[in-house]
Formats: sequence, C-alpha cells, structure tokens
Amino acid sequence: MQMMGSRRGDNLYIFLSGELDEHTVADVRTRTDRLIDENAGLSRAVFNLAGLKFMDSTGIGFLIGRYKKLRKYGMAMFLEQPEPNADKILSLSGIYSLMPKI
Repeated sequence: MQMMGSRRGDNLYIFLSGELDEHTVADVRTRTDRLIDENAGLSRAVFNLAGLKFMDSTGIGFLIGRYKKLRKYGMAMFLEQPEPNADKILSLSGIYSLMPKI
C-alpha cells in the first residue's frame, strides 16, 4: 500500500494505491492522520482512489475514520476516481452520502 499527499491551494490531495485491507491499514492510517494534522485548516481533502486495486470493509472503516477526523478540523472530504471494483463497494455502502465522489 502506498500513500502520497500534496497540498494544492486550499486543498489536501491524498493518493492511495495498492491494497487497502487489514494488513496495510495501520500504517496508512498513521501516515494519513499525520498529513491531515499537518494541514489542518484547509477547506477540503480529496482522496484519489485511482490506484487502489483492492479494498475490503477495513478500507471503508479507514475512510469513515478519516472523515470524522477531517470534520473535527472543519474540512470537507471527497473521493476521486475510484477504481471500478472499489466504486461498486463504495456505492453499495452508501459512503458517497458522507463523502461525495467528484
């Protein structure tokens, strides 16, 4: 699992690639939370999921946890370019009602 972040204007972009499951989530959670803390006060965070090849329910839990963390900072969260299999799981979960797909 790889995670990369960048700041563009008032937006924080987080790029996820690889597999997001119970074996990889702890490390990516720690790194993502650090990145969010370092960029608190921006208007929104965009999670780019184009490189995410696999995600299970652990991945959904990861996204919901980041959503809650971002809300504490007053930041909106969006999901961008989910891979088709991940998009199907995300759609079925109803997560797009919390964090819209852009």
